[in-house]
Amino acid sequence: MLLNLIAILYLLCALALTVYAASQLLLLLIYWRHRRDERPTPQIDHWPSVLIQLPIYNERYVVERLLDAVAALDYPRDRLFVQLLDDSNDETVQIAAQHIAGLRRTGLNIEHVQREDRSGFKAGALAYGLGLIGDRAEYVVVLDADFVLPPDFLRRTIPFLVVDSGLGMVQTRWGHLNTFMNPLTMGQTLAIDGHFVVEQTARSRGGWLMTFNGSGGVWRISAIHDSGGWRDLTLTEDLDLSYRAQLAGWRFLYLPDMVVPGELPPQIAAFKQQQARWAKGTTQCLRHTLIPLWRSRFSVFQRLMATLHLCQYMPAPIMLTLLILTPPLLVTGALRNMPLGLLGLIGLATPLVYVVSQQAIYPDWARRMLAYPVLMALGTGIAWSNTKAVIGGLFDLDTEFRRTPKFVQGWQGSGYALQRDSGLLAEALLCLYSGASAVLAVVFNPVFAPYLAIYSFAYALIAIWGIKDRLALSRRADAAAQQQTSTASVKL
Repeated sequence: MLLNLIAILYLLCALALTVYAASQLLLLLIYWRHRRDERPTPQIDHWPSVLIQLPIYNERYVVERLLDAVAALDYPRDRLFVQLLDDSNDETVQIAAQHIAGLRRTGLNIEHVQREDRSGFKAGALAYGLGLIGDRAEYVVVLDADFVLPPDFLRRTIPFLVVDSGLGMVQTRWGHLNTFMNPLTMGQTLAIDGHFVVEQTARSRGGWLMTFNGSGGVWRISAIHDSGGWRDLTLTEDLDLSYRAQLAGWRFLYLPDMVVPGELPPQIAAFKQQQARWAKGTTQCLRHTLIPLWRSRFSVFQRLMATLHLCQYMPAPIMLTLLILTPPLLVTGALRNMPLGLLGLIGLATPLVYVVSQQAIYPDWARRMLAYPVLMALGTGIAWSNTKAVIGGLFDLDTEFRRTPKFVQGWQGSGYALQRDSGLLAEALLCLYSGASAVLAVVFNPVFAPYLAIYSFAYALIAIWGIKDRLALSRRADAAAQQQTSTASVKL
């Protein structure tokens, strides 16, 4: 009886992964159909007023670069307002204040906005800033601290909103400032490019619901207000507002040729924290949005694709469940008669997304694809931390907003480097479990041995990476302590 229940659960998990992989294949096909579609920038006879919002929290390494890029925008100064929404509690405040004073002397209309507390985190800061601007601006750009706006950003995005009154938001493609910093950033480049080149293009051109990605997008301010404004009910306020706006009738546009580069987390703990925040926030949005979505005017197929979009982090707990259930099914021979071939076939869509995206934007795409094993290991190896995040999102546990630290240069000597990585023990145990399962597979069903060996490799890589980063921080701290002791001895 128990074995039958395990087998049924295994099949249900495999079916769920097959459905998700099929949605990736469909996105790839829609992208391929529309990959050559062009959206020339419309001609307009006036430039409207625009607000640039820069929400930051303790960003001493990047704040000056951020402000300089905004100051370099090719846009009429009398139509441009800038808000540095600064919730910092370190020296970022002083660095920003000094830099802003210099920019004001150049004629830039910029405010240094500080709140009494961080209530609502990023969503709270954005809402507070909109309350201050009133009706002085028609459109608002939201930009995270680690992104650098190209000078022509507004001239290539604002016209689309001006000529189309039903357009609520224009999203641009994320680029990367530090792709080749280490294997981690190279793997992330593949993942982000796959999302922006294939998925966002397919959703936008296919008429499906898409998302504002939290940075590098322009909103019509009236669309934000009409949709209920920024809310802090989830950790992904961007996704939450995106769905509310589209459910309210606003349309979105994605511009794949307008690129805004940003920084990728070079520390494994920072990457896992970022992914966990996105996983938890997306799952929270699923809880809040699912019923309104299925009561909406959208077609059944649009609602289905939107639901799968909101379930994008569910594969993590599903993959973990499959791994845990595999050994007993191996030993009893139950896996031999399971129809799993379709999952393996459709699962090829995911690597194809990355191949197609790299080929579309880089001449050296083949060399860049050498980082795919890293991406594969990352996607599998962080399943534990993302599973915890998904569970937290389902039950609204631990909703503190934990930002992704930015470093610019080497992260080991940064005061923002994360000191803890709570998943190391679990990942090490999962490495041993999947490794032992691979050995069982060699004996009972060799077809599954490579699959389980990949799991073992992925968890081992993530665990070793975390230990390596922790040791690097420890050595750096010891060296700093010795230097302080030496300096003190010399003074004496």
